Amino acid sequence: MVLTAIPVGFVAGLFGIGGGLITVPFLYYIFGELGIDQAYIMHLAVGTSFAIIIPTSIVSVLTHHKFNSVDFNVVKSYGFFVVAGVVLGTIFAATFKTKSLVLFFAIVIFLLGIYLLTIKEKEQNVISEMKLYLKIILGAIVGFISAITGIGGAVMNVPILKFFGYSINKAIGSAAAIGFLIALFGATGFFISGSYLKTNLPFSIGFLNVPAFLIFIPITTFMARLGARTAHRIDKNKISKLLAIFLLIVAVKFFYEYIKL
Repeated sequence: MVLTAIPVGFVAGLFGIGGGLITVPFLYYIFGELGIDQAYIMHLAVGTSFAIIIPTSIVSVLTHHKFNSVDFNVVKSYGFFVVAGVVLGTIFAATFKTKSLVLFFAIVIFLLGIYLLTIKEKEQNVISEMKLYLKIILGAIVGFISAITGIGGAVMNVPILKFFGYSINKAIGSAAAIGFLIALFGATGFFISGSYLKTNLPFSIGFLNVPAFLIFIPITTFMARLGARTAHRIDKNKISKLLAIFLLIVAVKFFYEYIKL
């Protein structure tokens, strides 16, 4: 777990994604090896991932804010509807089977990877206002999908904010802030649903595995700071392409897992 926590934190800061893209797959495999109930293995991975993202995203946001790369106005106005989607998503996630969650995760990540691989960074970014109805629709969709997959939402919010004219760095910083809200409400939702279902998973409270949480936190928060600083020293187009390739690799891996289930 220690070795995995290092890239999780770094990638979280670098791409503003909260680390869920690495944490969820890793925890999924670890919990499987430990013999966790197959019916709840993905739920436990997602819930634990959200809990880990909370402190990691705080460090990432604070670091990006030093570079003036967080738009708190869009975080507040758009983030409200994202949270609404998260609350709805956590309710539905508890009723989904592990195989359905794995396929859903793979499809979403694959499509986002393709999008980032094809979009080009503009020389001059002109931010266009996101209309209220778009905030409601996109926010609800992002929040719902994030709650089900445990990915923190930034992998969707970075492309969305880029579409509305944000530079890659400002999109990453703002998405990290929205990711904090997603993680906070997502972790709470999975904690409540896991407790309500009385799953009695080992060393866990609800859908939160305590040992994994305690091991990840000190390492991911430290590495998130390094990743966020690195993001402001790398070519903008390279950051987008690196994130795209990373997403596609994860997607292929989960399609394979779906076939195996």
